[in-house]
Amino acid sequence: MKIGKHSVVTIDYTLKDDDGELIDTSSGGDPLVYLHGIGALIPGMESALDGKKKGDIFQIVVPPDQGYGEYDEDDVMEIDLDAFEDPSQVQVGMELVLETEDEGEFAAVVTKMGDGVAIVDRNHPLAGMTLHFDVVVRDVREATPEEIEHGHAH
Repeated sequence: MKIGKHSVVTIDYTLKDDDGELIDTSSGGDPLVYLHGIGALIPGMESALDGKKKGDIFQIVVPPDQGYGEYDEDDVMEIDLDAFEDPSQVQVGMELVLETEDEGEFAAVVTKMGDGVAIVDRNHPLAGMTLHFDVVVRDVREATPEEIEHGHAH
């Protein structure tokens, strides 16, 4: 069976950056199991998997616009520490969920502390990166009606 919309796909993968540095892998852990064709993966990876079948081994190179997007300097902002419930707890590396009237909730990471401010970055950690995947298709099967209805593999 070939991978297509509403296939349940099981893959092993290794993800590296342009320099060959390891970012993530399923090796030594559970494979990735997902429902294909509903946007569960980044667009470049999902489209590269279309038509593949069990046993296929291949590489995928995903540019930023087909991955996590370009890095946007406008998504780096300065927030007064007074805006936080407990400013003494804010530190570099802290992951936050922030809310604005205009945009609702969004995730951000504190990247730097300044004089009375925290610098936060709303970009995905892989934004702006070309992603290099080594992929092995372990299994492909038709999704059940329940999986399609729920929008994920069971």
